[in-house]
Amino acid sequence: MSLSADSQLNKKVFVSASAIIIALLLYTAALPNQAQALFTLVQASIVDNGSWFYVLTVAFIFFFVIFLGFSRYGEIRLGPDHSTPDYSLVSWLSMLFAAGMGIGLMFFGVAEPLMHYLAPPTAETGTVEAVQEAMKMTFFHWGLHAWAIYAIVALVLAYFSYRHNLPLTLRSALYPLIGDRIYQWPGHLVDVFAVVSTVFGVATSLGLGASQVNAGFSYLFGIDVSSTNQILIMCGIISLAVVSVATGLDKGIKRLSEANMILAVILLTLIFVIGPTVFLLKAYLQNIGDYLADIVHNTFNLFAYKKTNWIGGWTIFYWGWWLAWAPFVGLFIARISRGRTIREFILGVMLIPTVFTLLWMTIFGNSAIDLVYNQGVVALGEMVSQDSSVALFVFLENFPLSTVLSFFSVLMIVIFFVTSCDSGAMVVDMLCSHGSNETPLWQRVYWAVGIGVVAAILLLAGGLNALQTMTIVSALPFAIVLLLAIVGLIKALRVEAFKQESQLMTAMPHSSSENNENWQMRLKNIVDFPNKTNVNKFISNTVVPSFELVAKELRENQINVVISQEDGLSLIIEHGEEQTFVYRVLTRKYSQPDFVTEDDEDEQSYYRAEVHLLEGGQDYDIMGWSKTGVINNIIDQYHKHLHFLHLLR
Repeated sequence: MSLSADSQLNKKVFVSASAIIIALLLYTAALPNQAQALFTLVQASIVDNGSWFYVLTVAFIFFFVIFLGFSRYGEIRLGPDHSTPDYSLVSWLSMLFAAGMGIGLMFFGVAEPLMHYLAPPTAETGTVEAVQEAMKMTFFHWGLHAWAIYAIVALVLAYFSYRHNLPLTLRSALYPLIGDRIYQWPGHLVDVFAVVSTVFGVATSLGLGASQVNAGFSYLFGIDVSSTNQILIMCGIISLAVVSVATGLDKGIKRLSEANMILAVILLTLIFVIGPTVFLLKAYLQNIGDYLADIVHNTFNLFAYKKTNWIGGWTIFYWGWWLAWAPFVGLFIARISRGRTIREFILGVMLIPTVFTLLWMTIFGNSAIDLVYNQGVVALGEMVSQDSSVALFVFLENFPLSTVLSFFSVLMIVIFFVTSCDSGAMVVDMLCSHGSNETPLWQRVYWAVGIGVVAAILLLAGGLNALQTMTIVSALPFAIVLLLAIVGLIKALRVEAFKQESQLMTAMPHSSSENNENWQMRLKNIVDFPNKTNVNKFISNTVVPSFELVAKELRENQINVVISQEDGLSLIIEHGEEQTFVYRVLTRKYSQPDFVTEDDEDEQSYYRAEVHLLEGGQDYDIMGWSKTGVINNIIDQYHKHLHFLHLLR
């Protein structure tokens, strides 16, 4: 039975998270220097003593996700076996891309490759080797590893929510390890942690990104770069986010994400055509080759034999940032990924956004380096070193139609921030509402406005850098929680494999064990396309008595059996602590085949009496079967279930 909208609010998570956010906000706003010093000290300690743990964790996640994609588990669907994806491929990719990487590409697409070129980790500055190393490290930080982190969090959440009907919140990932305690304080604490990290992560990015929008407005309209203007910009972004989050996922967030994807492709194409086109094509292919050739080396490279702070300022920072953002982005991706197989999910989340991200970094990054390295535009490099927020607009000044390109860029940045803010508010609202997305409007507005208020206060008080550092530090405990969740996922997938193996134990289902069954009757059942009334009559006259006979026999053997009429007709056989057996018959509607002629023009559909087990639909129809046939099919499926339980022991 579903909860009402008002009762879905998890007050323990909502109140606790709000209190912690307010306390941290007051601390960082009142004592920004002290907060920055404290969090920086903790981060430095983690880099010095725990960098190996970050590197090992991300490496394990990367290779584990690849293994899952190509393993036998890849055919498992994130939802019942009969489910289909909720969103088209284009809409799905647009939304996960906008939430996962969009704003970062606008901010760092020019800045990071140039910063690596000007200060490479091993190569000599100003050389061809520095150019190659700059692109290789940029690809490494923004490529497959980042999306693997998002993918594993989203996969864990989607699997346990859609496959096992657990709440779509972070706590569900720990179900295989702590069981029903996820509904108690251990689960509440996990969700509170996810809420706090999401709010501060999005607020920090919103505050830092406001400076880039302000820089764009300054370039386009001559508006002063100031804290006041940045606050006004954030107010505008939050207002748009409130409208978007009020209209819901299928309208606001989906349409904004699709619009931004179109704008991103247009901007990318313009820079590609106006810039050094042939060089960029060559560079893209070579960058991918260099990236893949050194991917294992870079994955485990800790610069242990070289005294440098580079890895702490870049790789460890990025791994911490992606891990800290993973609860937010992962839950959002899980929310939009119901119905996809694990293999399709991993390929979609890791491969397609990575290809686009690396293309973006090549076109913007290589073009920027080319301006400095080959064309002598030294001012671009100097500006990046001084203020990375204006790097994109200084870069665009070197192209024709620079004003048009800058306008496009500012528009994209604004929309990316709106989608980040409204999707962040949606995720936090779900975490505070037992994973439900059907919540009162005030809750979504509360979190959308709250994120903006946090960002504005910290921007004025100078506490954004402290919160950014704290967000990275929070990645350490989350990495431990994530590794435990992966252990739980492995256990659950192992059970799933046993389930699949048990389903192969016997032949395909049959309608009767009677060898002399009338073949004319069987053929009639196959070519008949009954209406809903006839199917319901069959269920009442044949399936219900069959269930009752099986239930009676099992009860005589001291087995607990329940026949339920809720959500279809179900025969439920309980086995104590072991997994329950569910045999459900649902009336499903389909369009008539073309070869069927009906006198009644309204009869454009027919119905099937389909068998569904606990894991979903089994894609066969028992309409017209005899009682003996139905009973034998129940026994066949129950036999498979008992074999499955045997494999688990």
